[in-house]
Amino acid sequence: MGSHSNSGIQFSEHERRCIEGLRTGPSGFEFRNWADTFHSRPQFYLAPETERDIIEIIHIANRHSLTVKPIGSGHSPSDIACTNSIMLNMDKMDRILAHDPYACTLTVEAGVRLHSLHQMLKQRNMALSSLGSISDQSIAGAIATATHGTGMEYGDLSSIITSLVIVDGTGQRKECSAQMNPDLFNAARCSLGALGIITQLTIQCEPAFTLHAVQTPENLDNILNNLSQVVYSAEHVRFWWFPHTDDAVVWRANRTNMPHQPSPESFLRDRLYGFHYYQLQLYKARFTPNDIPKLAEEHFRNRFSRRIEWVDDSFKVFNFDCLFPQYVNEWAVPWENAADVLRQLRIWVNTEARKKDGVRVHFPVEVRFVKDSDVWLSPAYQRTVCYIGVIMYRPYHKAVPYKKYWRVYEDIMRTADGRPHWAKAHKMYHYDLLKAYPKFADFVKLRAACDPNGIFVNDYIRRHILPPSEATVDAEAADQQLTFEKPRL
Repeated sequence: MGSHSNSGIQFSEHERRCIEGLRTGPSGFEFRNWADTFHSRPQFYLAPETERDIIEIIHIANRHSLTVKPIGSGHSPSDIACTNSIMLNMDKMDRILAHDPYACTLTVEAGVRLHSLHQMLKQRNMALSSLGSISDQSIAGAIATATHGTGMEYGDLSSIITSLVIVDGTGQRKECSAQMNPDLFNAARCSLGALGIITQLTIQCEPAFTLHAVQTPENLDNILNNLSQVVYSAEHVRFWWFPHTDDAVVWRANRTNMPHQPSPESFLRDRLYGFHYYQLQLYKARFTPNDIPKLAEEHFRNRFSRRIEWVDDSFKVFNFDCLFPQYVNEWAVPWENAADVLRQLRIWVNTEARKKDGVRVHFPVEVRFVKDSDVWLSPAYQRTVCYIGVIMYRPYHKAVPYKKYWRVYEDIMRTADGRPHWAKAHKMYHYDLLKAYPKFADFVKLRAACDPNGIFVNDYIRRHILPPSEATVDAEAADQQLTFEKPRL
């Protein structure tokens, strides 16, 4: 005889026991992403511990027309992780499964957080070759959107996965590598969560290394006029431009045998002034936006106008403090187009600054470089790219105007053959993506085969990935599927 849960869905006794045994979090749990810009209230918030748990959840979802969305840290500044149906907290799937010291690989479960992975690797004298600015994400979440670091000879995190296991929308377990299910492998390494639930991954690492980082103030024109020399001036290069000025900071890092010399961070300069006081200044600038250009000049002069260097474990040097919640947008353009894009963006910022009520934008604009990849939906697919990220901070979680800035920025990036970072909220849709990604049609076809009942479809997937003929859902059903905050400004 069937048994009803308090959700009103008629589960069998076995299904009810499965769901109740995996429940986690407080009653009425509400998911909010790190930036607090999107949220949803899943009907079932579950924490699987094994691959068998995931397969059972997928069978239950199919039988009762539910959808499933795994989450990691929720760091993506978009609604890609949101669902009002079944949300899976993957934190309990955090075990090491295999270690090959000769091949320098580590196989782990999908829920391992990057900060834990660094320690696992360090204990085995290994490290990731490149890394983004933060390490809060799970490894599966990081590759789902092709999370990246910087370096002309270094790919994104998706590119260093040598094999994986994914459970598709029918509950089938599939092993993937360059030799086994190669199409699924190249699609699943940046899948947006649309193909199935990855349960384990093998990561290509390198022997543990130390990085020597040097950060120097430089003039933006000097950088752009000599970009080829700048990007190859170290193994890992990134720079930050301070809009409303011609100031920039270049960060270079190389592998070294030098003794450790920790970052010369100052509590007064970098935490009290650079974090807390800056947040207060940005809050006040919501009412006096004409102060924003002065803030860029002031903080560059007081915090970034001197050369600094440090030497430490690679992951400590790669990571940075992302400060407080923010709206963020980031696209990748062929790296040869980077200088023109930044010049166009500067012209627009300076034009707006001359208007009484023009747009005033926050610093910095972050610029990074990533090697080409064979991962189907990587923004670096078949081309080495320059990622250009723009930001508008939300002091004390308060809204700030950003939409006009985003609109102009995206128009510039589109014109330069840009592709958006999948984790960010963006305005590229099915037909746009068909033009931007040579393998997008193959990805869409594979998605339909892997998930015939659409149990991994949320509003993000429906909006960006599905053909319009499949994405026609009445407004009421779409609202029930996903709830998210729409900033007023």
